[in-house]
Amino acid sequence: MTTPGKLFGVGMGPGDAGYVTLRARAVVLEAGVVAHFAKKGRRGHARTIADAAIGTGRREMALVYPVTTEIAVADPGYGAAITSFYDEAAEAIARELAAGTDVAVLCEGDPFFYGSFMHLWRRLRGRFAVEVVPGVTGMSGCWSRAGVPITWGDDVLTVLPATLAKEDLVRRLGTTDAAVIMKLGRNLRKVRAALIEAGLIERAVFVERGTMDGEIVCPLAEKADDEAPYFAMVLVPGEGRRL
Repeated sequence: MTTPGKLFGVGMGPGDAGYVTLRARAVVLEAGVVAHFAKKGRRGHARTIADAAIGTGRREMALVYPVTTEIAVADPGYGAAITSFYDEAAEAIARELAAGTDVAVLCEGDPFFYGSFMHLWRRLRGRFAVEVVPGVTGMSGCWSRAGVPITWGDDVLTVLPATLAKEDLVRRLGTTDAAVIMKLGRNLRKVRAALIEAGLIERAVFVERGTMDGEIVCPLAEKADDEAPYFAMVLVPGEGRRL
């Protein structure tokens, strides 16, 4: 009887391959199949980070999203398409695992932090052995490269998706000491307005492609436009106890 393979969710860090952990590198090198999420017609970011570790002649499985930003998340068609995608991706991986092959799913940042891997984990964790390899998060990469200590003393940190309504952003910004606002994309104008209303615009730092080629770091108040890619976030550092 074939011993089933093991599923690995591998955190590849924020972008710079130098931030890939020793454990992540070892798993990627040893897994029988390397799986990675990708937008149609593009290489996935996590796969690009792994270039140095994977080498040539490896078996790969590209998990290509049927939609990304073409349909609003609230559209019923989005949920149906993405749910079917995760179902099919999980079963494709399950077939490899059942045949005794270890599968490493590459993940940007950390697998359990807003990661697509979580949807595979939820479907497969009761059927196969799973190991999650933590990774350096995008936000820690960004605040480190920006030179911005994010929390001091007893500061409370809140992580906010920019997809929230402006009123929700203002409310949550008003009850925290420090914040990270992720998933900017087309939401930067709304985020800027929320920060102004919350009285935090002067503390806000914009980071684009943190730790990657083309990195940009600047005070948000000095950013002239409201353009932001997927790999961008706003940091609002705390001002807590200094000793």
